[in-house]
Order: sequence, then structure tokens, then C-alpha cells
Amino acid sequence: MSISKYLSAIGMAALLVVGMGGSAMAYHDGGVARCEGCHTMHNSLKGTVMTKDSTGPVGAVGTAFPYLLQGTDQSSTCLNCHEAGDTTVDMGTSKDNSYHISTKGATKSGQVPVELTPGGDFAWVRGTAFDFSWTLPRSGSSKTTTHGHNIIAAGYGYTAETVNTTGKAPGGTYPTTNLGCISCHDPHGKYRVLDAAGTIGTSGLPTDGSGSYGAAPTATEAVGVFRILGGVGYQPKSLTGSYAFTADPPAATAPSKYNHTEMSANYPTQTRVAYGSGMSEWCANCHTQMHNDSYPTNLRHPAGNNAKFPQYIADNYNKYVKTGDISGLIASSYNTLVPFETGDGNDTAGKGNMVTLVTNSDMGGPTTSNNVMCLSCHRAHASSFDSMMRWNNANQYLMGDNNSAWPDTSADPEAIAQGRTAAQMQNAYYGRPASVFALYQRSLCNKCHIKD
Repeated sequence: MSISKYLSAIGMAALLVVGMGGSAMAYHDGGVARCEGCHTMHNSLKGTVMTKDSTGPVGAVGTAFPYLLQGTDQSSTCLNCHEAGDTTVDMGTSKDNSYHISTKGATKSGQVPVELTPGGDFAWVRGTAFDFSWTLPRSGSSKTTTHGHNIIAAGYGYTAETVNTTGKAPGGTYPTTNLGCISCHDPHGKYRVLDAAGTIGTSGLPTDGSGSYGAAPTATEAVGVFRILGGVGYQPKSLTGSYAFTADPPAATAPSKYNHTEMSANYPTQTRVAYGSGMSEWCANCHTQMHNDSYPTNLRHPAGNNAKFPQYIADNYNKYVKTGDISGLIASSYNTLVPFETGDGNDTAGKGNMVTLVTNSDMGGPTTSNNVMCLSCHRAHASSFDSMMRWNNANQYLMGDNNSAWPDTSADPEAIAQGRTAAQMQNAYYGRPASVFALYQRSLCNKCHIKD
């Protein structure tokens, strides 16, 4: 990296630490970013406490939080930048809030979670804010803690899992009492794509760019992996025991602006993230027993690089528009509520293919070269629904006998909203108007299986 380029990068990082007015990708840039963005050396500057969300003696001048963090804990430190005071959904304005993944202070009776990143808004799992319940046609409930990964961020009201009493990740052994942002994301961004073949390592060439947005390595510079995720051997230093990852980060590429409503009059474009390969294999770092890569399965849905679409499944996906409508065309059949992997890797050709898909907002459907993955049905962070599903899979219908507006808990005889307000329903489906779905729309499992 040239000295002028280095100084430019430092200047940009300093600007973003102060105001966070630009894209988060410029701050992390695929790697460790500035130490001062997360840590405080002495926790005092002219007698002022430098840590954030300071409470009690630990927040006193000269006394920092554990690991010299600027937040109460690791995840709170992340949320110092990644939670913000947004109160409305981005409707296609010039506002760049892509890196916000948690709505500040969201409660069931008040603010609606508004962050629409592909991974979802963590606010859906905060406390008991979104404990939904209903009585018709039969009583039921959807607990906040079941809506996603229950990160622990004391400074922002996030606590450990309470419904899963095993204390372990479903289908795995990772302790829920240690779950945080750094359980998945390497805060120091050591993992990088080193060469044109897509080799991932933790040493060698310095990083100069993020693979999240399609940057490719050169002969002298590597690029960070997708979303600075941990790779083989990764385990937070604060976690004792043997939980080191056995799979490297997936290949994927996202647009630089990805936090906005989808399919509205003001912003009609879906957020096309190009998922390439390795996502399910990476999820299996913690959820080992949940995976089975090939057909037929042992009562587990296939998910992984080897779970390629049979021709009839690909045909179903491309034809299906909504309940009662199978007029879809392969060129426009992609639906971000049911994404899939393309099979591309972190090699130069794979990265090029993914960049093309993202740049062109390509909405083409799958072929038999593509495959289902964990994120075909789930969001990575959280959603409004149980098991962080992308759609409500706990009811027969997603929509009732009226699709002119989203139903809410006060006018929902078929319990479609299941205790959610109309605004919460619409944000749960990323700003989609109710008219996108059919009358008596059934589960989006039908996008691949067409049983409705």
C-alpha cells in the first residue's frame, strides 16, 4: 500500500470514528480498523470518561471496562456504532444507515424495529419487548427470545437465551451464556482472502479492502473475508473450552447500500446479496448436528454446497410468484425472502460473478448449479418470527381474505398477525406492501415445493 493511500485510509477511519457518517465498510475495510474505535487506553482525556454507556465505578475516569473496551462488553462495544437512533425505514433516500443492525430502544408498544439489513434487526430479540400472543383461532405465543441469536450486550439491554434451557446452541455445544457479536465476527479481522484461488488465511499479505463488497486480492494485498467472520481455528479469547471453528467464512458479496425497504413505490428494488458458497458449512461451526448436505435426508432439510436444486425444485422456484400464481419467469423469479447460493467461491472468477449479480441487481432464479443454504429460510441475526425465519412459518396463512393492507392484532380474526401491529408486520417483511402476497397466501416453503 502506498504511503498516500495509507494516510488517506487513516484519515477516513478517523472521520468515521468521530461521526460514523459514511459507510461502515470504509471503517473496517476488511480488517482490524482503528484500535481507538473499540478500546480506550487510559479512559480519560482532560478528565473525561472515554468509555460509553458507563455505569458505576467501572465507568470512572481512568478505569475502563474489561479488555479496555469502550462498551460494557464485547457486543455493547459493537453496538456503540451499530445501533443508532433511526426511527423510520430508509425509503430510498440518500441516508446511509447500512451498518445499523439494532433499533435503539425498540419496544412492542412503542418503536417498531426499522433496520432492514439482510441479517435482520437484533431489536426483535431484546428483553421481552416482542413477546407476542394471540387467542384466535387458537391461543399461541411467540417469545422475543426465540426470534434470533440472543447476543449478550448489557449496555444495550440484550441478555442470554431464556427459552432454550440446554444452555447450548441448537444442534451444537456453543454456550449460550457466551454468545455475542464476536462469537461469529472476528473483531480484529484476521481472516483474509490471500490470492486469486480464494485461499483464506490469517497471515501473510496485509488487507486492503473488504471481500464483503467484491474487492479482490492482488499480488501484494489481501482482502478481508465476508463480514469479517471467523474462520478455521477461530475462538474468542474470552471463551474458555474447545469451540474452535472448523470451517472458513462463506463466499458472498453485498451491495454497499443494503439497509432499506424492499418493493415499495419509492424503492422497488430488492436487496440482492450474492450468496456464493459455504454459508451452511460455516453455520455448522456451532450448529453441527443441524446439517445434512445431500438428498435424501434423515428428516433434516438439505442445506449446503452439495444440496443442489433438482431440476423440478429449480422449476418450481422460477414459476412460483404467490399462492395461485405460477406465472413466474427465471429472469425475474429471485425473492430475497427465499435466497439461495450460486455455487461461486472466493476465487477471482467466483468473486467476479457475484459482483456482477450485485451490481446489476440480478433477480434471476436458480438452476441445478445452485443450492439451498441455512439463510434460504433464516436470517443471520434476527427476525420478527420464531427461529429467526424470514417469513411466519407458525401459521397456515401469511395473509387473510384482504391484502389491501397489513393486518394487525386488533383486526385479525385468523391470527395472521399473531399479536403484531400492522407496522411491525410490514417491517417484518422488509417494507413489502400486503398486496405483494395473495389472498390466503400460504407459507413461502411453496417457493420451492408448490403445495398450495
